[in-house]
Amino acid sequence: MRSLGHNPSERELHDMINEIDKDRNGTIDFDEFLEMMTRNSALNKTGSKGGAVDEEEEELLQAFKVFDKDGNGTISEVELRDVMKSLGELLSEREIKQMIEEADGDGDGEIDFHEFKKMMGL
Repeated sequence: MRSLGHNPSERELHDMINEIDKDRNGTIDFDEFLEMMTRNSALNKTGSKGGAVDEEEEELLQAFKVFDKDGNGTISEVELRDVMKSLGELLSEREIKQMIEEADGDGDGEIDFHEFKKMMGL
């Protein structure tokens, strides 16, 4: 969150994790993360040009940059695995491949920003 420009207090982090962690295992898995991002996206939409929609896209771009470690404009399997690991989610090679395949609209094996936006429901 701090890498996205947010600086929540420990209490705020605890409250957010409790709200998002549906299975109450103490970690936020990828599905829970996507649900949170989708919910936040829906809450921020205004339906008009400018304003919250542009702000929302900028926030989504910042989230994308957290995943896109090398800055090449795509999220690779390695980058996805690293971010998920930093979130405490240790996924198998197969699970990482499945996640990429679900979001990878053009079949190049990576997720670009357009695919990331679509995956997030925008």
